[in-house]
Amino acid sequence: MSSASSTPRDRITLTGLRARGRHGVFDFEKRDGQEFVVDVELRADLSVAGASDDLADTVNYAEVAQAVIARVTGPPYDLIEALAEAIAADCLALPGVARAAVTVHKPAAPIPHTFDDVSVRLVRAREAAFVVALGANLGDRAATLTEAVAAVRGLPGVSVTAVSALVETDPVGGPEQGDYLNAVLVGRTSRRPEDLLAELHRIEARHGRARTVRWGERTLDLDLIQFGTPGTPNEVRSADPALLLPHPRASERGFVLLPWLDADPRARIRVGSRVVPVAAQVTTVDLAGVRPVAVGPPHTDPAKGRA
Repeated sequence: MSSASSTPRDRITLTGLRARGRHGVFDFEKRDGQEFVVDVELRADLSVAGASDDLADTVNYAEVAQAVIARVTGPPYDLIEALAEAIAADCLALPGVARAAVTVHKPAAPIPHTFDDVSVRLVRAREAAFVVALGANLGDRAATLTEAVAAVRGLPGVSVTAVSALVETDPVGGPEQGDYLNAVLVGRTSRRPEDLLAELHRIEARHGRARTVRWGERTLDLDLIQFGTPGTPNEVRSADPALLLPHPRASERGFVLLPWLDADPRARIRVGSRVVPVAAQVTTVDLAGVRPVAVGPPHTDPAKGRA
C-alpha cells in the first residue's frame, strides 16, 4: 500500500519555457503579441519509472512542453491567470499527474514603470469523485458512523460533499449476528485511491475493526465503492485484490444503493460494461431487508442529505 500523503513527493520541473503569445486586456497586446515565460512543476509518483527505465511509465516532459507552448501561442486570454489555469488543466489531464504548479511570467507587461517581471503562480490538484459505504452492527452503531464521517472529512486532500440518511439492514451472509446501520458518503479528493483506502482502513482499526470472520459482525466497515466518474477517463478500474474498483458487489446491495441514491440522486454506477443511474439500478435489487431509521447523524439535513 502506498504512502498516505495527499500527493506524491516526486517532482518533474520545466522552467523558462518561452513562446510568443497575444494575451492581454489591451488591443495592441492581442495585435502585436509579446514573449511569455512559463515554469511548470508537476507532482507524480515516479517510482515505477525509476524501476522500469521505461518512458511509458512516467510523465513525458516533451509532451508537457508542447502543451504549454500550444496554450501560449493559441487563442488569447485577457488575463495571465486564465492562461495559467488552462495550462494547469492540460497538465492534470496527463496520466499520472497529481498536482501542477504553474507560473506564467509576463516580462514585457505594459506597465509605465521600471520592473523586472510580472508573474502569476497557481497550484491545482487533480480531484476525483469517490463513494464510501459505511456499516456497523456492534456497539453504539449510530455514534460510530457519525465519528467515521467526521474522520473522513478530516483527512487532508478530502472533501465530503454529502452523507445519506441511515438505514437499518438485515445481515447478509456470514454467521448469525445483529442488524447493521448503513450509510453512504460521497466526496472529492486529490488523493490516490490506494491512499484513500489505506486511510479508511486506519479509521476502521481505530474503532476496533478486526478482519477475522468473512462477513462477520463488525464495529465499523468502510468500503471504497467507486473512485472517479464512471465512463470517463478518470474512472479507476482495478482488479487488484488489494484495490478492487469499482466494488464488485455494490450494484447488488440495496443497503449501498438506497443510501447512495439519498446522498446523490444523480449518481451513476458501473454494472459490468454498462454505466447506469443508481436510481435505475436500485429498482433491480431486493430492498426487503433495508429499512429507513429515524436516528440522528450522519445525515444532518433530511431534505438534501448534506453533511
